[in-house]
Amino acid sequence: MKSEPSDASIDDVLASPNQTIPWYGVRNYQARNFMRDLMRIGDGVLFYHSSCAEPGIAGIAEVASVAFPDSTQFDRGGKYYDPKATPENPRWMMVDVRAVKKTQLMSLAFLREEPELAEMQILRRGNRLSITRVEVGEWRWLIRHLKDAS
Repeated sequence: MKSEPSDASIDDVLASPNQTIPWYGVRNYQARNFMRDLMRIGDGVLFYHSSCAEPGIAGIAEVASVAFPDSTQFDRGGKYYDPKATPENPRWMMVDVRAVKKTQLMSLAFLREEPELAEMQILRRGNRLSITRVEVGEWRWLIRHLKDAS
């Protein structure tokens, strides 16, 4: 799951109550469907910093709730307002995400160099999704190689 550190960094989540934040503002149907239909409480999450000086995996988190309507879609003055959404028929969903631990940054450049990750969805050219699936083999490789932040 990608987040811009200026909006929500792994440090921000670790400092939040229960080390948990709502993953709001997703406005892509494929990413929404992934949260709504496939994510389950306890699923592992790679917390990825994007749109920053050095993008990459900054921590490990987990899904902490089932999907529920993203309240930002109803805020008329907000950045994520959607005039077609109603409380009776919400268009956008979110989940709560709980930080498990901060890791040393595993940079995008490093990820691209690893043959074991060659097919990883987030590394595909042109990928703009903020939420992508990580295959079991990729997850295991990453968990083995991610180092705790010191």
